[in-house]
Amino acid sequence: MIRIPQVRVIDEEDNQLGVMPTPQALEMAQERGLDLVEVAPMAAPPVVRFLNFGQYKYELTKREKENKRRQRSVTFKEVRLSPKIGVGDFDTKVHRAVEFLSDGDRIKVTVRFRGRELSHPELGRVLLEKFSKLVEEHGTIERQPVLEGKSMFIVLASTHKPKVVEPGPKANRPDDGGDGATDDPVVAPKGPTAPTNGAAATPAPVAAPAEAKATNGAEATKVAMPTTGD
Repeated sequence: MIRIPQVRVIDEEDNQLGVMPTPQALEMAQERGLDLVEVAPMAAPPVVRFLNFGQYKYELTKREKENKRRQRSVTFKEVRLSPKIGVGDFDTKVHRAVEFLSDGDRIKVTVRFRGRELSHPELGRVLLEKFSKLVEEHGTIERQPVLEGKSMFIVLASTHKPKVVEPGPKANRPDDGGDGATDDPVVAPKGPTAPTNGAAATPAPVAAPAEAKATNGAEATKVAMPTTGD
């Protein structure tokens, strides 16, 4: 519920209507068959907008899904070699590394020494240089060859954009709101109807007395509620 006596109003066409009493703004919204939604509660005075809340909620949900779809994920992979690796195995490892780099992943290419092989670390360095040369069209050396214990490795960074993570299959429910605290605004009802007593799954418009409180959490914005005469 909006307890501030005056609000700054923006209509459905983004026109500034100026500052006016809250009851007047609510009446104007109802005359247009729209909801009165507080979009900037921290402003002085708070800013409200005339909206079709159902459409507004749908657009928010659609935007959130699109943002999730565009999220990019970079994975760190490892390719292991040995100083005595065969030609066939080496080519297979190179091919696999190209696949990782093409997906935008970073790669740690490691050469592991066994026994007396550790006395010839230059063999590992040559092998890593050859490996990086073969994948240079897809990745660049991010960390030069480093010998740690019985292993020598390099880190390759992809020259490709990270792969796009597609969201899992979920029901397309634009009105899905949840019970927790959200940033979704609560709207004023379009007309005086009977209040609902059950817990609502979404912040859909419902009529309530002037003393009613907003049902969203601390994060939820306030709404203007109509009053009825005695």
